[in-house]
Amino acid sequence: MNTKTKLVLLGLVVAMCACQSRELNTQQSFLTGWKNFDHKTTNFEAYAGGEMVAPVGMLAIPGGSFTIGQMDEFITAPHNSERRTLTVSPFYMDKYEVTNLGWREYVEWTSFVFGRYNQDIVKATLPDSSVWREEMAYNEPYVANYFRHPAYSFYPVVGVSWDQAMAYCQWRTDRVNEKALIAGRYIEPLPYAKVGPNGYMSEEEIDKFLKQNEKHPEYAKYDKEAIEVPLSIAKGHGYEGEGTPAPNGGEPTVTMYQLPYEWVRDQFAFNTEKYLNDNGYNPTMGKGARVDAYGDKRKITSVDGVLVIGYRLPTEAEWEYAAFAPIAEEGEYGNPADGKIYPWSGLHPRDLSKKSKGQMLANFVRGRGDLMGIAGAPNDGYVITAPVDAFAANDFGLYNMSGNVNEWVLDVYRETSFGVMTEYNPYRGNVYTVIQNDENDKPILTPTGCLAVKFESIDDKRDFKDGDLTSRLDTDYPLDTVGLSEEQRAEVKFDPTDILAPHITKTSRVYKGGSWNDRIYWLNPTTRRFLDQSKSSNTIGFRCAMSILGDNNTQVK
Repeated sequence: MNTKTKLVLLGLVVAMCACQSRELNTQQSFLTGWKNFDHKTTNFEAYAGGEMVAPVGMLAIPGGSFTIGQMDEFITAPHNSERRTLTVSPFYMDKYEVTNLGWREYVEWTSFVFGRYNQDIVKATLPDSSVWREEMAYNEPYVANYFRHPAYSFYPVVGVSWDQAMAYCQWRTDRVNEKALIAGRYIEPLPYAKVGPNGYMSEEEIDKFLKQNEKHPEYAKYDKEAIEVPLSIAKGHGYEGEGTPAPNGGEPTVTMYQLPYEWVRDQFAFNTEKYLNDNGYNPTMGKGARVDAYGDKRKITSVDGVLVIGYRLPTEAEWEYAAFAPIAEEGEYGNPADGKIYPWSGLHPRDLSKKSKGQMLANFVRGRGDLMGIAGAPNDGYVITAPVDAFAANDFGLYNMSGNVNEWVLDVYRETSFGVMTEYNPYRGNVYTVIQNDENDKPILTPTGCLAVKFESIDDKRDFKDGDLTSRLDTDYPLDTVGLSEEQRAEVKFDPTDILAPHITKTSRVYKGGSWNDRIYWLNPTTRRFLDQSKSSNTIGFRCAMSILGDNNTQVK
């Protein structure tokens, strides 16, 4: 055993001893002396530390400081990226952009659960395939096939708005947490067969099923829903009769029953916040439910380390930091991102190493009419988007942080944001919400079973310290005063230059990274553009992020 190994082992022993002798602990109060977890007293449950659930498909990005903003002076470029040093906390980030296959899982789940009840919910999840249409291009094969065809399964989903991306983040959070609770036997598996496209039941079956839920405080409001189904479907459920002849001579029908939409929304569509806030949710609490000091079953809570805290879009600062991947080498004390123009090292978009010399490092437009290079070795193979694992990863292990598709970030766009943001975890877009209750003080649910929220105008911080005064001007004045009286015309605001006025609003969201249809300038992670959060494009996709709690600052070697 060499000297270096001995020193490492000695350090580990010292560290272990230090941990074991720590004064601060959860067994006894360091301030009052009372024991915790004691059913003879108040049974105070004291927790500390604990591992976060490692989210599937994500990489841990260590926190740190870096210089955000424009590095070069471009006379014709917008000056909307003031350079300054900031610090971000550690966070998780998707290794890849969200794929068509990943989005189809979302669409199919929504269709399976809600398709029989509310098609508008399903339509809201669909990407806008018309984003591929161009007046002077033949893109109909993309319109018809890009999202659905298996050939594009691992390509980035496009045609999704910022609003849709946020809804996907919520859905992903709920599905991951639902799976974790079922796997740990903390809740019973939900009866998917009862709500699917063929989830029909006889009257006896549905009465029995609903009776199993009568412990729920709101059981009385649920009632079965009669529906006429073809005889062939009824026989698949064990029906042995003849059915009622159809008046038009078609296949006979049978009266069967389906669960009411209210039950599916309230009880079946698992939502994390609903689970944590509703004491009556899933009263059986599963065979693996944890118990308190009195032996009573209790729900899993946020302190048990079972649930993920929630997927979201990365903030602009997080995204730019993750794209540059500023990792200091041993003995380096400066900012390694300084001088970096792209997520890869060097100033050239081609790989200059001996092994892969000449290969492109990103998917972008090289010049007028040149989206993929000439046939042969210099050709990157992709006219439009590329698979999300194409090209090389950056130093954090993230793929396609430049090129392929632009990516939505969480922030509201303002030209002057970087100059007024805080120096740690900067973000513009806070809206502080509370759960919305009905007249009986019961939480109101959205059509998909999530908790509805509300906010007061004072809690909307999207315009906080907005130095761009023109973005706050109300320029949507009516220009047509025909038919109005002179008195009415005098009261109507009139702005003949409205067409030249800026249209930056509270719903203008930032997207970054450059795409398959952008020139190399936009591949610099400091560049920023915006689009209304309800709009979509064939050049914009996204990836998810998640905060890391505590001091779990993963060290990248």
